[in-house]
Amino acid sequence: MHKITRKDFIFKTSAAAAGIIAPIQLFTNKQTKRVPNMYGLIGKITATDGQRDNLINILLEGTRDMPGCLSYIISKDSKEDDVIWVTEVWKDQESHRASLSLPAVQEAIGKGRPMIAEFGEQIETVPAGGHGLAST
Repeated sequence: MHKITRKDFIFKTSAAAAGIIAPIQLFTNKQTKRVPNMYGLIGKITATDGQRDNLINILLEGTRDMPGCLSYIISKDSKEDDVIWVTEVWKDQESHRASLSLPAVQEAIGKGRPMIAEFGEQIETVPAGGHGLAST
């Protein structure tokens, strides 16, 4: 019989109760595979006057195929007409770094830079998962 420590018991029962792990896995022998931390960014970009939609189109076109990118969402701010929010989730930080050297991304940066008035706050995150976000 597989022995479980008190600490593991408390963690697994709490996680099962919260729906994080399936209750059936609570006392199984299987070791849960550890997944490296994903890497996330949330950034604010202010476009030059009247250029928000053009900038969005450039960003959408230039960020279609980026290895390691799990999610790349470009959103219009609901209150500020020239503001864009970019929410990214990557397999890991290295995937994000590598994406910056991709030809399509470099081209989008070159085309979009004249339309950017300001880069606002940028927040690094460690995504834990969520709807539509496949585990790596």
